[in-house]
Amino acid sequence: MPVMTTPAGRTPIVRALVTGTPPHRTPQTAIREAARTLFPRMSQRQQMLDVFTNANIDTRFLARPLDWYLEPHDFADKNAVYVQETLALSERLTLGALQQANVAPADVDAVVFVSSTGISTPSLDATLMNRLGLNPHAVRLPLWGLGCAGGAAGLARAADLVRAGFQRVLLLAVELCSLTLVRNDESKSNFVGTGLFADGGAALLLTPDDGAGGLARLHGARSTLIPDSEDIMGWDVVGDGLKVRFSRDIPTLVRRMMRDNADEALRAAGWTRDDAAVFVVHPGGTKVIAAYEDALSLPPGALDASRETLRGYGNMSSATVLFVLQETLRRGAHGRGLLSAMGPGFSAEHVLIELP
Repeated sequence: MPVMTTPAGRTPIVRALVTGTPPHRTPQTAIREAARTLFPRMSQRQQMLDVFTNANIDTRFLARPLDWYLEPHDFADKNAVYVQETLALSERLTLGALQQANVAPADVDAVVFVSSTGISTPSLDATLMNRLGLNPHAVRLPLWGLGCAGGAAGLARAADLVRAGFQRVLLLAVELCSLTLVRNDESKSNFVGTGLFADGGAALLLTPDDGAGGLARLHGARSTLIPDSEDIMGWDVVGDGLKVRFSRDIPTLVRRMMRDNADEALRAAGWTRDDAAVFVVHPGGTKVIAAYEDALSLPPGALDASRETLRGYGNMSSATVLFVLQETLRRGAHGRGLLSAMGPGFSAEHVLIELP
């Protein structure tokens, strides 16, 4: 089965990691009250309103003030906000990552841009390169449609570029999930998405390991697509934009497949479960986190960084697992392990990491 591992002497490392959000910090309690206005019929059912409490989210960040979401906006309006705010956040994050890595914009020789919550052609990395003076000959790899798995997949592809000989690879994952809210659509998926989704992004700078140290070493990656599972998660395109589609069976799928899938990823690098001390997991929701813990037989506290990220930011799709990586580093974790996320397809993405 295809697995990407690291050639001798070309180990990719993360030199810089910067995360950020749009400016509109919004308490979960305020979003719940807004949902009462948006979805009056469903809000009469306490079981549905409990989604906001059971999500274990305190705060989320939004691309626009909360009142904006109570007004009607079609796909064109939402996508214009997506382009404007994604570029603004991407620019800030990129400058922060370059400064942290002490790399000049003109020295970036590859850009991986991950986003699935809006559309733009040319992809937004082209505009960003022009604005910031990035190398015009840099390889561009925009990734769309990977959803929550995009952060892990983008990290894996950025690492592949380092292995291929590129010296300074910029990875951006920016999502404005709040713009996928569909007003007055009282489907369960749309309502649950209102209780979970948020906006944010991450920028990373990857280089070959030159012995000077870094935030994390990347030793390989593994991708898995579950056949005939397209209905599990994704977007439906409607007049008001991108409408979320996801199945209640996701935690069940995690429990059923993740143990063997994670073990296969570890074996690809010659590692065993005993070698894995760190698990950086995308917090799709509290039930998904619990399913990972069960599937991997993790000890209490092993996924606290995932829970803390969910509590403070909500589900920001592809960017979230990179926030979890930052929180894991902040907590002083070290050793080998996996960075993992699942997303549309239905798919799983793993990156083998080593934290110094």
